[in-house]
Amino acid sequence: MRAVIFDWRGTLVLAPTFRGWVAEALRRSGRDASVAGDVVSRLAESRLDVPGVDADAALHRETYYAMFADAGLDAELADALYEVESDVAFNPFAVDAAATLRALRADGIRIGVLSDIHFDIRPAFDGLPVDSFVLSFEHGVVKPDPAIFRIALDELGTSPGETLMVGDRATHDGAGVDVGMSTLLVPPLMDVDDARLHLVTGLVAGHAAGRRTR
Repeated sequence: MRAVIFDWRGTLVLAPTFRGWVAEALRRSGRDASVAGDVVSRLAESRLDVPGVDADAALHRETYYAMFADAGLDAELADALYEVESDVAFNPFAVDAAATLRALRADGIRIGVLSDIHFDIRPAFDGLPVDSFVLSFEHGVVKPDPAIFRIALDELGTSPGETLMVGDRATHDGAGVDVGMSTLLVPPLMDVDDARLHLVTGLVAGHAAGRRTR
């Protein structure tokens, strides 16, 4: 095993909940948080998870603002909602994320991050050892398309057989198996204090030990 590719939201960081997203937008716009339930119910009638929307940043913005308009939200609240949705700081790392990345690097493992996302998440990784970022909006392709996994492999300079994909969704991250990558699916991160990434370092260490004993 020479490399590990991580999904971002739900794997390394806590994805904002729908209600948390709305509450933060209300706070940033100086509004009463007690109306969060009403805003959530109005947005729930709109379909925000449009297939392929993360493949194009402009399309993502256009789609979300159309949804906000359909829900009858005013421009100020729409701006606040989109600001929160695109704020890398509103996606806190799991408690064991930094230590896991550093442990892998100490063992000589190359590290990639592969995410279906519409904005640049690199600033969140300042000081952390990541060799490659493959972000869907920069390449015009999203998971589970095999093409995006191949891009991630090319950027790391490793073959599928020596690269581990780590994610939290079988429908998206699990598609790594389609290009020949071993894939580890961990439970979606529900709290930043949930430690699951020791499964990654344990698997990589076990693979290395197995090779030494052959």
